[in-house]
Amino acid sequence: MTLLILGVLIWALAHSFKRIAPATRARLGEPGKGLVTVLLIGAIVLMVLGYRQADFIFVWSPPSFFGHLNNLLMLLAFYCFGASAAKPAKVWLGTKLRHPQLTGFGIWAVAHLLANGDLASIILFGGLLIWAIIVARVINAAEGPWVAPAQAPVKKEITLVVITLVLYSIVAAIHIWLGVNPFGGV
Repeated sequence: MTLLILGVLIWALAHSFKRIAPATRARLGEPGKGLVTVLLIGAIVLMVLGYRQADFIFVWSPPSFFGHLNNLLMLLAFYCFGASAAKPAKVWLGTKLRHPQLTGFGIWAVAHLLANGDLASIILFGGLLIWAIIVARVINAAEGPWVAPAQAPVKKEITLVVITLVLYSIVAAIHIWLGVNPFGGV
């Protein structure tokens, strides 16, 4: 579990670097982006290795329908995450949420917490959910009131729906390839 916890902590700290130490981050300039990227890649590697190596420690048994709820929430998570992509105008949901990427990330974490009842899952997905909530609050405090962006044309909405479905299918296929069928016995 040490690698897993370390990965979650590095992820949170690397993403928070410019908020925790803005002067230091500014002095690093463009090379600082590379440093953050290396830290994030390292964090992902640690989280994946730590999660895969962790002993299964039972905490609770999710009802079987939570797997279906996870799948539905994952579609919403992909859509939310993508809602921030259009610039400067946003798709409909991007005009309603201040942090669509963090919201999508949070939905992803909640979906996986619902579908998994082991300690490693709670540490990974719970830790990342806590990070997403905290960073959204920190950004809100630093940036003040939010002004909703203009809404993009419907064409961008349709494009996002198609991209969401394609990415969802790819991620589901990767899960199946790794031996974790998100659709149960299907």
